[in-house]
Amino acid sequence: MPSASTGRRIAGIDAARGIALLGMMATHIFAPWTAGTNPEPNFVGLVLSGRSSALFAVLAGVGLALLTGGSRGHQGGSLAADRGGIAVRALLIATVGMMLGTLEVNVAVILVNYAVLFLCALPFLQLRRRVLALWAAGWIVLSPVLAHLLRPMAEAAVDPAELGHNPMIYDLLTPATLLNDIFLTGYYPVVQWLGYLLAGLLIGRLELQRTGVQLGLLAVGAVLAVAAKAGSWLVMDRLGGYAEVAATEPAQRADFDLVYQVNMSWIEQRGSWWWLGGASPHSGTSFDLLHTVGTSAVVLAVCLLLTSRLPWLLLPLSGAGAMTLTLYSAHVWVISALPPDAPDLPVFLWQAVAAMLLGMVFHALGWRGPFELVTSTASRLTRDALRPTGSRSR
Repeated sequence: MPSASTGRRIAGIDAARGIALLGMMATHIFAPWTAGTNPEPNFVGLVLSGRSSALFAVLAGVGLALLTGGSRGHQGGSLAADRGGIAVRALLIATVGMMLGTLEVNVAVILVNYAVLFLCALPFLQLRRRVLALWAAGWIVLSPVLAHLLRPMAEAAVDPAELGHNPMIYDLLTPATLLNDIFLTGYYPVVQWLGYLLAGLLIGRLELQRTGVQLGLLAVGAVLAVAAKAGSWLVMDRLGGYAEVAATEPAQRADFDLVYQVNMSWIEQRGSWWWLGGASPHSGTSFDLLHTVGTSAVVLAVCLLLTSRLPWLLLPLSGAGAMTLTLYSAHVWVISALPPDAPDLPVFLWQAVAAMLLGMVFHALGWRGPFELVTSTASRLTRDALRPTGSRSR
């Protein structure tokens, strides 16, 4: 994720990606609520669930912006070459994701959806900031409505038993089911999640290394995050939306109140339009998307502000964030190999420490993660092959 102006990586962005990686690891390992007869949402459920994966997706958009020129976005033949390189990168990431999908693991692997989001973002790479802002805002507001309309048709078109698992190579034999799950019915539905990529693209088109921009990003992100939660509270609590959704058939489960607070992907949101008023993690509503875009902007701004003055301060995070594809894949593989009764806290701590130590070692040696090396090399070779004569690869 190089700076368009210097060719050097931006440590603050890598640090934010490191936070996203550790947050996703935590949500994979820890239960989102306490055990016992009176369970309550815990830190993982209330703070990390939904926000970590959203940060990962927003930063993907930021990365695409930087790969295509940053604040001075590429145009013409250079942009066409960039698109070819990104498409190759997406294909390789999807391949890794489908390989991980074959593992027996209770983790919703994001990589295939992540790769599809890269491809879906390609038509938006040439847009200027103002137009991109309109697209991002419109997508975040309208895509949940579209998904609410299309999801029942998608579920009716395929066998429900074939939905809900991590994408694997053999799913290519049933493309309709695979596409339904990736775009509408899966854990990271692309229809709504493209809003994260567009928001990240917009952020990446800013002069991110300027202090004023970083402070503005912090302020706007905080306002968005608070306003989205406040709007949802008004709709669901004051106007009666929560009572309406609680009366629907999917909500008739003993743990509905807990699920509503920590992870709505476990519930089919059907039977009422009031579902669109929530801001619960992974609900995919406009309020949820706006809130998590805001929190992602806040995390990124704080990381940029800290590393612009003290570049070494967040090195454990930025080192890990520079090789998230490798570390994320290793994490999923390790989880699949552990016994089901492995204690959560030690499992998380040694994986988190290992990820940060490996990141710092690779940073000190000037190495790239193995998967990052493969994807970036293939992407660069493709860009160079497609770039007009006389243009120079960045």
